[in-house]
Amino acid sequence: MEAVRRMRTLVLGGGYSGGHVAARLRDRGDAVLVSHRSLDDRPLLKGVEHVRFDPDRGIVPSAEQLGMVDRVLVTIPPDRQGRDPVLEHLGPTLGRLAPRWLGYLSTTGVYGDTKGAWVDETSPLRPANTRSRHRMACEQAWQASGLTVTLLRLPGIYGPGRSPFGKLATGQGRLLHKPGQVFSRIHVDDICGAVLLAMEREGSDVVNVSDDLPCPSSEQLAFAAHLAGCKLPPCERFEEACLAMGPMALSFWRDNRRVGNGKLRQLWGYRLRFPTYREGLRHCLAAERAASQAAA
Repeated sequence: MEAVRRMRTLVLGGGYSGGHVAARLRDRGDAVLVSHRSLDDRPLLKGVEHVRFDPDRGIVPSAEQLGMVDRVLVTIPPDRQGRDPVLEHLGPTLGRLAPRWLGYLSTTGVYGDTKGAWVDETSPLRPANTRSRHRMACEQAWQASGLTVTLLRLPGIYGPGRSPFGKLATGQGRLLHKPGQVFSRIHVDDICGAVLLAMEREGSDVVNVSDDLPCPSSEQLAFAAHLAGCKLPPCERFEEACLAMGPMALSFWRDNRRVGNGKLRQLWGYRLRFPTYREGLRHCLAAERAASQAAA
């Protein structure tokens, strides 16, 4: 009997989200290839293949290196000029490989500032800063590429190793108050779940991957402090704190919107593992404590 070939997925960008997706695919038995700028500056995920992709240094994998790819997930951000490095340097190769599925992790920042109003996938794109304008340009470039692509728009990402607990424990957490300001967020495990579900769907699409409860950052931080038994830092007025903020931090605080997930949950039928930050932070705290004990 002829052996059944394992599905092979190329994850371009082995950072926080890309690494978690790669691990989920590996754990379910898929063959996974992950790209990195360097193979020397961090511990590499075990059980997957790794390849360098650093177009700034002229290092671009060939079609032979990529092999027979069934699915491709792009997690790499735009370059300094606002172009997509994957489309720029691997677009023709991907066209020849003709993967059955291609996904691009984008940002809900493309919706811009709605003064706290809800947005969905039909809302106009009005990015308010350079970083989000670059993302919109990359989305449009992928949609015009002739490839079938699913755009997954993500809000603030959190999860084990990227939660408030570390800064709270070291006294580096900041409790900022800006009246009316809310943030949407998503746990990295739900990014993985949404990506895996998207891989089973046909055709091009756009979907917001966000949880059910946009809220002020102070609310999330207060709950984290309660869970961890940490003291909350003193409350700071945003008008004063912003004077010492860098451009990236300021851009996050200048956008105020609630991201709707009705399409993900109702049309796609995805069930969030962590519907709000409350369930997500409980998971983060348990995972971080377990990792700390294992490393001791």
